[in-house]
Amino acid sequence: MSNLKTFLITGVSSGLGKAFAEAALAAGHRVIGTLRKPEAAAAFATLAPDRAHPLLLDVTAFRSIPAAVDEAAQAMGPIDVLVNNAGYGHEGIMEESSIEEMQKQFNANVFGAVAMMKAVLPGMRERRSGHIINVTSMGGFITMPGIAYYCGSKFALEGISEALSKEVKHLGVRVTALAPGQFRTEWAGRSMVRAPRSIPDYDAVMDPIRAARQAKSGKQPGDPAKAAQVLLKLVASENPSVRLYLGDDAIKLVEEKIEFMKAEMAAWESVSRSTDSD
Repeated sequence: MSNLKTFLITGVSSGLGKAFAEAALAAGHRVIGTLRKPEAAAAFATLAPDRAHPLLLDVTAFRSIPAAVDEAAQAMGPIDVLVNNAGYGHEGIMEESSIEEMQKQFNANVFGAVAMMKAVLPGMRERRSGHIINVTSMGGFITMPGIAYYCGSKFALEGISEALSKEVKHLGVRVTALAPGQFRTEWAGRSMVRAPRSIPDYDAVMDPIRAARQAKSGKQPGDPAKAAQVLLKLVASENPSVRLYLGDDAIKLVEEKIEFMKAEMAAWESVSRSTDSD
């Protein structure tokens, strides 16, 4: 039986999504890639005739997703692997950032991903096979000042991914939260939405962070091509990880947070246990 699969990858015009799609195509797989611009869709189609299928779709257009996914599956075959990659970063002090900005962040990073999952799950459930990979972030476990909305969206997607993995495992469907650290993408560059500054009390926290992030954009340690090879290895695994971190920085910061949590839990353990009935 062939090991070649049909991938549906959101956001393939740049960054990790582009690297994922190119690696899957190079390995002989079929790839349905979502893009928002016709010119980008035309360019994607030239990558591999008959195997690269562009899908003009904005993942925040929730109601159009089911029909678009069905149409793509009819053209390329049942979806074996969904990679929810589309999304963006929001940088801003929470008090300075509007609720509307938060809604847009969650629409792209959470609700769009959930809508995509709901579109492919009926087929995967029926076939008793499939793999959903949600690209989260180390910011789905660790936090940094100035990206509260982004971290909140990735925390949400991590929780949804983990819970869903328990709901569908017995149906032969696997779910992985793929959590990158810092990679050389446009996340901190043109893809980043930056809220304007307005409250001087936050200058000491936010100004150095914003300057450092902009200076480091394009020079991050993570290599998207290597992340793409990990994706292929993950998909080929018989027992894929439910959560997989990418990058030394992600591992380091996650380990530091776990140690901090352990110490804090130990310090407050007697208080925590005091709430149970005698």
